[in-house]
Amino acid sequence: MFVSNEILAVVTFLYLFLFFGHLVYFAAKSERVLTFVWVALYITFGLHTAGLIARWVESYRLSVGHAPLSNFYESLIFYGWCISLTVISMKKRLRFPLLTMFACLIALGFMGYASFSSSVDKKIQPLIPALQSNWLHIHVFTCFIAYAAFAVSFLAALFSIFNWKRIMPPEETLEELNYRSVMVGFPMLSAGILTGAVWAHYAWGSYWSWDPKETWSLITWIFYALFLHARFARGWKGRRIALLSVIGFASVIFTYFGVNFILSGLHSYGAA
Repeated sequence: MFVSNEILAVVTFLYLFLFFGHLVYFAAKSERVLTFVWVALYITFGLHTAGLIARWVESYRLSVGHAPLSNFYESLIFYGWCISLTVISMKKRLRFPLLTMFACLIALGFMGYASFSSSVDKKIQPLIPALQSNWLHIHVFTCFIAYAAFAVSFLAALFSIFNWKRIMPPEETLEELNYRSVMVGFPMLSAGILTGAVWAHYAWGSYWSWDPKETWSLITWIFYALFLHARFARGWKGRRIALLSVIGFASVIFTYFGVNFILSGLHSYGAA
């Protein structure tokens, strides 16, 4: 058992604690509870970061030396980390407990699956030749920051559709958060696709091979390009633009999970 795995298992329970902390806030409506939840989120993020660093150090101790971005387990815990990073970075705009609660719930889902599923291999293994490139770090980081931003836009869109006024931010706030999250995610996804193409040329001698992961990444990019076009050129607002965001995130999830489990290709082993 790696020390990093133990740290990350603790982090998983902390995300569960954060979820229940939000429930306590909704029951008590106490600002002190909300402040405590944010402090707990900072601590959780710090331990999450420490777990990733520890795994990186352990890889060097095993003489395989690489960033924790190379397999499904590492991609799950990194996705959870990116969601926390996004929430903390957007604190001023995410000062709405319902949004942070569900963001923590999404992170909990990824971390719980990574930490406790018997089907997820947690071993640190040598990189296959195709992954032995510095492009790995840039490509995976940009893709997962995009995925995390799209998760936030998805939550804002979902709440906008259901419109639970008593516990949700105003409609205009949700729409603005949805839009700004996509404005963060779209250029990051674009950068991820471009760096992936350069990496593909380095690894396989071709910039684009219509591999299932490449194809679905392009489909996801098109969905969010349509979102921005509908927002700027057509003036779409309200439920129509929210539905585009929900569909776009469904494409994100299929790009991440579906390609690994349903479709086979060059990226079947990969993280992004």
